[in-house]
Amino acid sequence: MNVLDYAVMALYALMIVAITLWAMRKVGSTRDFFAAGGKMPWWLSGVSHHMSGYSAAVFVAYAAVAYNMGITIYFWWAFPIAIAVLIGSRLFAPRWARLRIYMNIESPMEYLATRYNLPTQMVLAWSGVLLKTFDVGAKWAAIAVIINVFTGLDPLIGICVSGALSLFYTVMGGLWADACNDFGQFVVQFVAAIVMVVAVAVHLGGFAELFTIWQRLPPTHTQIIQEPYSIGFILAYFVIYTLSYNGGTWNLAQRFIAAPAGRDARKAARLSAALYLIWPLILFWPMWAAPLLFPNLSDPSRSYSMMAMELLPNGLVGLVLVAMFTHTLSMTSSDANAITAVVTRDILPGMLPKHFQRGKSSLLVARLTAFIFIITTLVIAMNASHFGGVLSLLIIWFGGLVGPISIPMLLGLLPAFRRSGSAAALVSWAIGVGTFFCVKFVFTDVSTATVVAAPVMSSLVLFVVMGWLRRAPVRPEVDQLLNALNQDQDAPAAQRWAHKSNVSQEG
Repeated sequence: MNVLDYAVMALYALMIVAITLWAMRKVGSTRDFFAAGGKMPWWLSGVSHHMSGYSAAVFVAYAAVAYNMGITIYFWWAFPIAIAVLIGSRLFAPRWARLRIYMNIESPMEYLATRYNLPTQMVLAWSGVLLKTFDVGAKWAAIAVIINVFTGLDPLIGICVSGALSLFYTVMGGLWADACNDFGQFVVQFVAAIVMVVAVAVHLGGFAELFTIWQRLPPTHTQIIQEPYSIGFILAYFVIYTLSYNGGTWNLAQRFIAAPAGRDARKAARLSAALYLIWPLILFWPMWAAPLLFPNLSDPSRSYSMMAMELLPNGLVGLVLVAMFTHTLSMTSSDANAITAVVTRDILPGMLPKHFQRGKSSLLVARLTAFIFIITTLVIAMNASHFGGVLSLLIIWFGGLVGPISIPMLLGLLPAFRRSGSAAALVSWAIGVGTFFCVKFVFTDVSTATVVAAPVMSSLVLFVVMGWLRRAPVRPEVDQLLNALNQDQDAPAAQRWAHKSNVSQEG
């Protein structure tokens, strides 16, 4: 990299600062900080949902899979997500927006006290915070690898630089800054990805050669199913994606919560699904061609970064680095905002009710919590190797634990599971988490598919079966809540529901 590349990076940093300063003027309360005041346009919500769904790990850990195995990465990652979000556009996305309208929620966990009870809300909130802390730490570690390849900076410095930038716009600008920066980052990434495709095509001998790479790659690179990414792994991850991308991952739920109405959240989800279906093909194509340009790499996780360094002229190298860098900032910053919402709206009022009133929160406390969370994840990133590396944290730990946490949260929104109460939620969570630690640390000879599938499937079965076996009547407030989430209502009806909900919570 030279001066021109660093100039591109500096311009990007200035763009973030400008957007954050603009967003700060729109943040006057925690409702603005966590939910954009419920005024986020559907197209911005959809792009932000897409950008917040993956990080620079795509260009590191997933690039290594694409280099070694070919198209399987698209079929166990991008394609299932697109289908999962499309399904969720009918089942889940509209219900998140309606929850904000009818219950005045700002955190995706906030409704659980009404749906189940306070202990269930606290258990799921605490376990989710711990999981996301390690997940975000893995993403900081991924961006450090990329910065090291491009600039030669020590990974520790890369983690600190990216963390400092995220601290600024997350703590100061809230969800508005996150979403608007997501859109700017998408534009930058769009240009950078097209540039990479063109550069690879030129070095292969023309655009037609992009479609002949499969004839020169090993036959296994066109196989969808190959170990450890078996059909069982793909099906298990489809269930996990359905839960995670429709709100089980809290920052993605926030994009729907911020939509003005259920219909807007539905359109946002459909836009995000379309992007997941099409856009990863453009991102992955250079990664699939990388073995032809750089055969026998000892560290395939550096393949995308090396292509940018070798194939692109000065200036465009910096642009590609910015594009990869922005993905991590997008995801980690939105995660920090979501975790802050859960801590300030759910955990602190539950633990210290005398000091933190339920349903109310301080903007100062919110910003302080976001600061502490990001600092903690940066410390974890500096020690990612102790947890098995970036890929292990992202695929094994997150995949194994997100299901037990999100099943009570997502299925609790649907009328079909109205009889699955707090006991079903807690038991399914406990068995799912316990199953993960058994297959991960006790039965160490099991496949990757089993490690990922066993926790989510055991949790899902228990939650459903315990609901079917229950004969006790459903509490009236739960029935009222689930019925209210079935369709958009006019403003007076929403206000009546919000008033009843607030009275019930205060009581």
